[in-house]
Amino acid sequence: MSASCLCLSLCILWPAVPGDEPAVAADVVIRGATIYDGSAQPGRKGDVAIKGERIVGVGNVAVTGQPRIIDGSGLIVTPGFIDLHTHSDEPIAASGTRNNKNYVVQGVTTVVTGNCGGGPVDVAAFFKKLEQNGIGSNVIHQVPHNDVRKKVMGNVNRPPTAAELVKMEELVDKGMRDGAWSLSTGLIYNPGTYARTDEIVALAKIAAKHKGFYASHIRNEETGLLAAIDEAITIGKEAGLPVHISHIKANGQRTWGKSGEVIGVIERARSQGQVVTADQYPYIASSTSLAATVIPSLFREGSPKEYKARLADPEQRARVRKGIEQELIDREGGHSLQIAQFAPEPSWQGKRLDVIAKENGKEMIDLILDIEEKGGAATVNFGMNEEDVRHFMRQPWVATASDGGAKIPNSSVPHPRSYGCFARKIGYYALAEKALPLELALRSCNGLPADILHVPERGYLKPGYFADVVVFDPQTFRDTATYDKPHQYSPGVVYLFINGQLAIDKGEFKNKLAGKVLRHAE
Repeated sequence: MSASCLCLSLCILWPAVPGDEPAVAADVVIRGATIYDGSAQPGRKGDVAIKGERIVGVGNVAVTGQPRIIDGSGLIVTPGFIDLHTHSDEPIAASGTRNNKNYVVQGVTTVVTGNCGGGPVDVAAFFKKLEQNGIGSNVIHQVPHNDVRKKVMGNVNRPPTAAELVKMEELVDKGMRDGAWSLSTGLIYNPGTYARTDEIVALAKIAAKHKGFYASHIRNEETGLLAAIDEAITIGKEAGLPVHISHIKANGQRTWGKSGEVIGVIERARSQGQVVTADQYPYIASSTSLAATVIPSLFREGSPKEYKARLADPEQRARVRKGIEQELIDREGGHSLQIAQFAPEPSWQGKRLDVIAKENGKEMIDLILDIEEKGGAATVNFGMNEEDVRHFMRQPWVATASDGGAKIPNSSVPHPRSYGCFARKIGYYALAEKALPLELALRSCNGLPADILHVPERGYLKPGYFADVVVFDPQTFRDTATYDKPHQYSPGVVYLFINGQLAIDKGEFKNKLAGKVLRHAE
């Protein structure tokens, strides 16, 4: 069965005669598409009418005047996708990437920044910069714990003093008052990795006071996964706010098969009335810095100068080597790690560490230390199991999110998720592989993240809601970005409306800055 036939076989027809509601004034009407409204209901044939920046009709829509009519035959119309987890903080404000093309062409209309505890602490200044220069998609921001801690304490491995904790609470409070939506942590990164649970609870209580939530790159996604999930749930319970697990996964071969246990822990918390959700990128590889991957946090304290001095000291270097050796156990001795970006040796980008070591006649640990002494590298880590990935994505509380960033093609070889995440989830996993129903895959990209955020009037196709609307061809909407050639845009989105403006028209990217800063309101 073709993708379009699959789509149509799932459709439920609206009442046959147009005009079952009063006629509406519209600028654009999408006629005869298959509508998935964000609610996980099966698709149904109908129309969507848009006037200005709002949706004015969904179903069998009669209109007045002479709006533009888009023939939706064979196409799917659904709410624009909301990416809960990006690292677009810097690029969304930069001239070359503020149009957010690699996300917009996937149907993404809103991106969330401030993830993994990193990003601008001064929320008001960040928003002002975005609004002055314009943005290609809507932006939601979170208060980033790592940078809050760094601003108050620096990169130190100790608990805050009472005075320092107060200063951090004040920064979180100001960020929330200025329109941030949550507190985010990245507990494998510096300096957040040195924070104890009670510190995070204290700061999460500030977010709770503003009706925000707590989003976390948890402390361990490998053999300590279950304990890390427990910690996140405890923080939510003690602080009195919803918990969101970022890029949920079971990483490393010793953790493969643990997805069922993780889901069980979260389901128990949910059954007891706690709000716990997660997001996921649909790939078996993750990506972060080489240091965060293989250098134990104990050795990453202090300034870059202090870090390099530690690596140069024979006694401390020997301790670092032993730590790296342990970290490589679940990484196939380095084979599972691929260099994504390393400016001193661009030819290494796209190659596995074991291949580089062999080509250069180096021992694996010596190669890693050499890279770190030259400033470090970004890596892609092939650490997940396909069965776990599919198990997580079928959960109705797991949203789709890229963990990528706004990019333009260059010589680096990053993770393909920045270019292909949403097309892969929908085109590959739902339409081609049938790993989950199309309506559930689509909801994971729009209605569910809107519910997690509690963002008003977005994420669903409803009259009165903002016209963030994607129209795609189910036969051609696929990811083309690969681990070897990641800088490839996803085809298949035929029309995309962002706040009612056509950002993609007949498949052509219009390079419009139609996005808005979305401020959280209590």
